Amino acid sequence: MPKAFKFQIHDAAGWTMFVFGVLAFLLGLTGLLRPEWTLTMLGFEVVDRAQRAAGDYTIVFVIAASMASFNMGVYYVLAALNDLKAFYRWTVPFRGLTFLVFTTVVLAGIAPTRFIGVGLWEGLGAIATGLALYFESDRTSRRGNGEEA
Repeated sequence: MPKAFKFQIHDAAGWTMFVFGVLAFLLGLTGLLRPEWTLTMLGFEVVDRAQRAAGDYTIVFVIAASMASFNMGVYYVLAALNDLKAFYRWTVPFRGLTFLVFTTVVLAGIAPTRFIGVGLWEGLGAIATGLALYFESDRTSRRGNGEEA
């Protein structure tokens, strides 16, 4: 008989990953089911599908991005439930880069102002995970040196 899986979140860094993953999953699912809702949330103009010009693949692109968000959410949740610290560390600089790119797109006037929320979500998530990892690492190293945590 296979051993039962025992998933649990061990620390603050794991919780940051779990929460980010659940949100990414839910937002991805929303975009898969109702791509126009995603456009509205992000501040983009929503054009009725029947009025879209031939060659307008906006909805297809939103669905593709939503599928990526859906999958990423699952990865983050599984990483949190399995305490994959290396994965947590890998996400921090790339989420920071995502913050920079998305914020720049808004500041350059390419995307609507509301789109800044995506950049802030990524940036704040990167900071939260990075700080949690730092403080947990610091606490572990102090414990290893015989100091109180």
